Amino acid sequence: MNFQQLRSVREAIRQGFNLTEVAAVLHTSQPGVSRQIRELEDELGIEIFVRAGKRLTGLTAPGETVLPIVERLLQECDNLQRAGADFARSGVGALTIAATHSQARYALPAAVRDFRANHPLVQLHLHQGTPQQVAAMLREGQADIGIATEALAQYADLLALPCYRWTHTIVVPPGHPLDDDRLAGRTVSLQRLSEFPLITYESGYTGRSHIDDAFTKAGLTPEIVLVAMDADVIKTYVELGMGVGIVAAIAFDDERDLHLRALDARHLFAANMTRLAIRRGSYLRDYVYAFITTFAPPLTQPLVQRALQSAPGQDFDI
Repeated sequence: MNFQQLRSVREAIRQGFNLTEVAAVLHTSQPGVSRQIRELEDELGIEIFVRAGKRLTGLTAPGETVLPIVERLLQECDNLQRAGADFARSGVGALTIAATHSQARYALPAAVRDFRANHPLVQLHLHQGTPQQVAAMLREGQADIGIATEALAQYADLLALPCYRWTHTIVVPPGHPLDDDRLAGRTVSLQRLSEFPLITYESGYTGRSHIDDAFTKAGLTPEIVLVAMDADVIKTYVELGMGVGIVAAIAFDDERDLHLRALDARHLFAANMTRLAIRRGSYLRDYVYAFITTFAPPLTQPLVQRALQSAPGQDFDI
C-alpha cells in the first residue's frame, strides 16, 4: 500500500469517477491510475468501486467504509509534511483562505494587511465562493481557513468558531419614501418595508435566512425583484431605483456610498454570526494560528487548540 494508491482513490471520487480527469490532477496516465486503484483493491481483498466495463460508476459498500480511512491517512500525511516544514522553514510558507464575497470584501482586508506586516514571508491565497463552496474547499484540503456567515457549522468534520456578530441595513436612494420616514423620525416596520420591491442576497448568503424568517413570522410575503451574491451589486441596482436594498451593515460606508442612505434594521432582523472554520484533524502551522487571532482576537491559539479537541457538534460562543 502506498500514498499514490490512496490519492488515486480519493481523486477518483472527487473527479466524479472520471479517470481521465484523475490522471490530469495527479500528473500521471489513465492506465497508471487504474493500476494504482486495482493494486490497492487486490491488497485489501475488496472492490472499492462499482464498474461498468472499464468505467468506474460509484462506490461499493466496502468502498463507502474505506473512504473515510483513506481521507484520514492522506490528511495525516499532509499534517506530517506541514509539521516538518514548520521546523525546517519557520515563518515561511503559504496560507490559503476561502471566504464569501462579503467577508473577502469588507471583513478581511484589515486582517490581511496586519498579518502581512508581521509575516512577510507567508504567501497568501484568497479564494471566494458560496458558503457551501467554502466548506467544500476546507473539507477537501484546498484551504486552511474558511470564513462565512452560514453553512460552516453544519459539517461535523469542520470546527466552526464564532468571530463577530453583525446586523443588516436597509439602503435606499435619497428622497425615497423610507428615507422621508427616517427624516420624520419614524422607525421602519416590516409591514412598511414590504410595501416596496426588495433587492437582497441570494438564499444561503450573508444572513438571508434571517431576512426570510422575519417576514414569514410576520405573515408577510415581500416582493423580491432581484437577488445577488454581494452587496456592491445590490447597491448598484438600488441606485438605479429598482428597489430597496437589504445588505450587511458592514457593507455600507457613508463616505463611499454617497448616493445612498442607510436605515437601521437591527430591530427587524435577527443578528448574524460570522464564523471561521478549520478542518478537524488538520495540523495548523504557527502562522495559521496568528492569522486566526489577527482576524478574531478572542480566538487565541490555546483556545483554538482546545476547541479542536472538542466533540463534533459542540457549539462555541464569544
